[in-house]
Amino acid sequence: MNSVEPMRPAARSAGSGSSDAQARSDGPALTRSEGPAGASGAQEPRGHKVRKMLRAQLGEDVYTSWFHSMEFEHFDGKTVRVTVPVKFLKNWIQSHYSEALLRCCAVEFEGVERVEVALRQPSPVRTVSQEAPGASDSRTPSTPTDSTPPASGWQAPHLVAPAIVTRTSVGGFEGSPLDPRYTFESFAVGPSNRMAHAGATQVAETVLSDNRGFNPLFIHSAVGLGKTHLLHAIAWSVRRRAPQAQVLYLTAERFRYQFVEALKSQDPLSFKEKFRSIHMLLIDDLEFLHGQQTEQEFEHIINSLLDGGRQVVVASARPPSQIERLNERMRSRLQRGLVTEIGPPDAELRLRILEKRLEEKRQLDPSFDIPRDILEMLADRLQESGRELEGAITRLHATWQYMRTPITVDIAETVIRDLVHGMEPRRIKIEDILKVVSRHYGVSKGDILSQRRHRSVVWPRQIGMYLAKQLTARSLPEIGRRFGNRDHTTVLHAIRKIENELGGNPRLRDEIEELKRMLNS
Repeated sequence: MNSVEPMRPAARSAGSGSSDAQARSDGPALTRSEGPAGASGAQEPRGHKVRKMLRAQLGEDVYTSWFHSMEFEHFDGKTVRVTVPVKFLKNWIQSHYSEALLRCCAVEFEGVERVEVALRQPSPVRTVSQEAPGASDSRTPSTPTDSTPPASGWQAPHLVAPAIVTRTSVGGFEGSPLDPRYTFESFAVGPSNRMAHAGATQVAETVLSDNRGFNPLFIHSAVGLGKTHLLHAIAWSVRRRAPQAQVLYLTAERFRYQFVEALKSQDPLSFKEKFRSIHMLLIDDLEFLHGQQTEQEFEHIINSLLDGGRQVVVASARPPSQIERLNERMRSRLQRGLVTEIGPPDAELRLRILEKRLEEKRQLDPSFDIPRDILEMLADRLQESGRELEGAITRLHATWQYMRTPITVDIAETVIRDLVHGMEPRRIKIEDILKVVSRHYGVSKGDILSQRRHRSVVWPRQIGMYLAKQLTARSLPEIGRRFGNRDHTTVLHAIRKIENELGGNPRLRDEIEELKRMLNS
């Protein structure tokens, strides 16, 4: 038994050729004939006894959850190699059942010393495209292909192609991509987002009306709470209700990129002209709009649209009053309409989000399901954002695609382990704090470390010092050195100032918590 020969899980009948079976008997057999020679010739796949013993020792539920998709690949006389479809399954078997698996293998594989658990690649299967909003859906799960290994009972996963993304376009000017999943129908409404949802729906319904509800509409929230979802929903709704309406959705980054390209081509006037025919402009991530020229051009375009009675919708991580780069005139115009905040979802809303995301997966794969108690567990554990909840459902669906076994509490807890904050907190460095703070407040790292004393720089610097004291083990002198060679008394003053502000400023508390979440993500 010196050569390694891959195992063939499919059993063969006696009529398949006795000479072939005899030829394989000298090496590590792939399939093994049970009973006396010349019997029916039915052959059991390698690992049959191992599976039987695992079932008996661990119980049917444990076996189905962790070993059902396991396949025996080869045996070289000392090592049995088995494969599983996903990484977390491999890690779980190695950490919890390696000894039990080795004991069971020793009964069937003579001389085995170790069991190697490896990942395998799934067999290719057909894909299913996702239609744009409003399209009918009558999809069923794909069936295993002929290449699917039959020995383990594992079925080929139902792979779904990525959603089709489209862009808004006005006069050849292409906007940012729109996700067809982000519609009003897929948006879960609760106390924390009801006002933002109502404002968004009214804006979508009255875009071509003379009696607009809110203009501009300004939505702000922490990361992952649904502001981008609402902007996409507005765009999809307008395109469906009023196809003739000129709608343009842009991230601040794409706006800046397009403007810089116009400057390079020495054609800024045509850039401005593209916005003249717009009925609705949607701007996402306004806090990332940088550059003096870009900011001036943005202000000019927004003013001209509002003066012309065109609808403007803006989303940002912060309200207009806290975006330092906005001048007073621009800040005042953005605050003239409806400024609404999306807060963190409560337990009921989190459960509703999970139910909606589950229903979306079930439309593509009706056989997929998650028990109610597991959904409630996810809603209780994942409290940060809707994006985490969506990610949990996506992960569980991917696990189901590969394993084709019921989703249990153990499986769910394993899949979402890294999503649950506080389980394994990462080590935060002052460099990380400088990076996150500078990006959040729209100032450069060099400005924070400089001697500048303008409020737009001093405030992020003090926030950074406070976070460094809270989240790292560095001393005050060390923090001072890392923040531009400042004295420890300067650091102490900054910490006390932020602590005093936190006492009577709930908005600042939320902002600090948001920065902590960003640093821990």
